[in-house]
Amino acid sequence: MTETRDSRAIYTRLTRIAELARKHRGEALKTLSHHIDVEFLKEAFHKTRKDGATGIDHQTAEEYGKDLEKNLESLKERFKSRTYWAPPVRRTYIPKADGTERPLGIPTFEDKVLQVGVAMVLEAIYEEDFLDCSHAYRPKRSAHGALQQLRDGLMEMGGGWVYEVDIKAFFDTLDHKHLRSFLDQRVKDGPIRWTIDKWLAAGVMEEGTVRRTDKGTPQGGVISPLLANLYLHEVLDTWFERDVKPRMKGRVLLVRYADDFVMGFEREEDARRVAEVTPKRFAKYGLTVHPTKTRLLYFGRPAKFATTETRKMPEPETFDFLAFTHYWGRSEKQNWVIKQKTARSRLRRAIESVRQWCKEHRHWELKEQWRRLSAKLKGYYNYFGLSGNIRAVSAYAREVRKAWYAALSRRSQRGMTWEDFNRMLKSYPLPAPVLARSVNRRSANPYPKSRMR
Repeated sequence: MTETRDSRAIYTRLTRIAELARKHRGEALKTLSHHIDVEFLKEAFHKTRKDGATGIDHQTAEEYGKDLEKNLESLKERFKSRTYWAPPVRRTYIPKADGTERPLGIPTFEDKVLQVGVAMVLEAIYEEDFLDCSHAYRPKRSAHGALQQLRDGLMEMGGGWVYEVDIKAFFDTLDHKHLRSFLDQRVKDGPIRWTIDKWLAAGVMEEGTVRRTDKGTPQGGVISPLLANLYLHEVLDTWFERDVKPRMKGRVLLVRYADDFVMGFEREEDARRVAEVTPKRFAKYGLTVHPTKTRLLYFGRPAKFATTETRKMPEPETFDFLAFTHYWGRSEKQNWVIKQKTARSRLRRAIESVRQWCKEHRHWELKEQWRRLSAKLKGYYNYFGLSGNIRAVSAYAREVRKAWYAALSRRSQRGMTWEDFNRMLKSYPLPAPVLARSVNRRSANPYPKSRMR
């Protein structure tokens, strides 16, 4: 009961911060850190993941929680007196499907707790400012909402032209000077801004050496997605809404998920004008548009009957967004509609990943293998199970079965026949392919319960 009561009290505080931000829209808030007391940090502690790897101090969540009140009191005092010094994150690497390694940064557990606390305050403010074209790392928003908004918007304008943009190493090249100027517009609380500066300057420790930079978000930090969202909110979202839309002759659309975004245009001339100025806009803020991964393509609705006019138009192309390929296809009523299927590269990557997993874990207890594979399948269905995508979802399910059979047949010299495998599946049945989500509803707002501007 106490934790529920404390959580409600914290929610009330955050609601007040949001109301203050709404009342003083466009103004900088200067007194915020008083909300971050021990009880607030205790809520942040509960929200912080406890199973992650440890930072440079090797302190676990369990160890930190043994003397929680004392640790949080010390953290609060250092935060408010501006004596908190963010430790560098520990560099580690994880293998990627293509054989390369992805670098990761791991903050200390205490640093994560404070980042969660500050992020809670900033989120209450910036949720009043962020636009509906932005979907990532925001409460009650998701990639499926972005996919729905994109499909609905392009359907309403009958397709047109799509400008897909790739920002080179966005999270590593985000400029600190510009980020601070964006923060100045809404947050000027001393302790919060001091602490954010320390996170930006903390750097990365690798093989005993600390490397610092004046670019990028804090690696591995809970605060990073919010700061990145703020950066693109100013550089892209508000620019598109304030400066681009009013100058267009036809309907336009922007849908963004983190640093992945696409623009839709009803008219070619509008699309070409924006495609010309977007790289310049990004360069102004230290960002680079990838020259080969950025393209403008025709995505108009295919003509029902070919005419002299329609023959002049190029054939509609396809494009990928959030691991789905978007293309025109026929509905059951033979109307042209936009469909979304798993992108080939993502399907190949998922299949190769599960094959490798089965190979590496074939000697695990059968029940544990079944439990893990079932979770993988359910997770895949939950994300990729959009209506119209049953073929790709079923293909993944088949490959999981084949990969499991291949791995189990190598457990012993005797091997395993398909008959043996099918009998085993009666005891350990894998989840059947399902389509968990429909894309047929037509709504300009994929979040009907959220506040719309």
